Amino acid sequence: MTVTTSSARPRRIGGRVLNAISVTGTVTEIEPVAACMRRVRIEGDEVARLTWTPGQQVRVHVSDLLDPHSWRRPRDILRTYSIWRYDGGLELCVLDHDTGGPGARWGRELDIGQPVTFGRPEGSFVLQEDAPYHVFAGEETAAVAFGAMLAALPAGAPAYPLLEVDEPGDRLPLARDVPWLYRDGRPATASASLLEAARRLELPREPGAAYLAGEARTVQLLRRHFVAERGWPRQSVHTKPFWAPGKRGLD
Repeated sequence: MTVTTSSARPRRIGGRVLNAISVTGTVTEIEPVAACMRRVRIEGDEVARLTWTPGQQVRVHVSDLLDPHSWRRPRDILRTYSIWRYDGGLELCVLDHDTGGPGARWGRELDIGQPVTFGRPEGSFVLQEDAPYHVFAGEETAAVAFGAMLAALPAGAPAYPLLEVDEPGDRLPLARDVPWLYRDGRPATASASLLEAARRLELPREPGAAYLAGEARTVQLLRRHFVAERGWPRQSVHTKPFWAPGKRGLD
């Protein structure tokens, strides 16, 4: 279902300042894209003027920044989401997990026509266009950024994606064929199966660009593999630890 969009703006005192550092649009579509993931499309005049590089993220106001009740828990005001697609409208994929906090609750309560305020696209975890080939390794939390980056690659650009999820229903529709790995209930932390899959990759002799994202310990193990075991230069290995057990989020 799609609705006519307009630029919704905060009406409280301070809204003008908030608008100077953020963007507000309207939810026009919500649909499931995986067992525990919803695609959310946000449109509006301000949204249509954004610029974006695949791999970047936005910080979404999952509670009202101008509501004094939100100030009691300032760390719960913002949540970071990788951009799934941008074509004049912004699309996010929101994970709904069992231990979900403010972000998961925000995603479950979203409805068509609801305003959403977020910061402009940011982040340096993006495609290295001059790389001879591209390696992607991570789990569910990396899949959205990787999906955008894979879709942006030229058709003939060599890519070696590795993605681990808990079960087949957690797969996202990606632009390239992916040899999906399944944990089948095993913890996602320090993933030995993802590390072994990376070790088995048959890659060209010269280094390419590696993009490693997701759980922090797994990212660390993968980075060590490419730098210490394969001898890649550190600058060829790009990392983005999205989360760690017991942490609210990593940026």
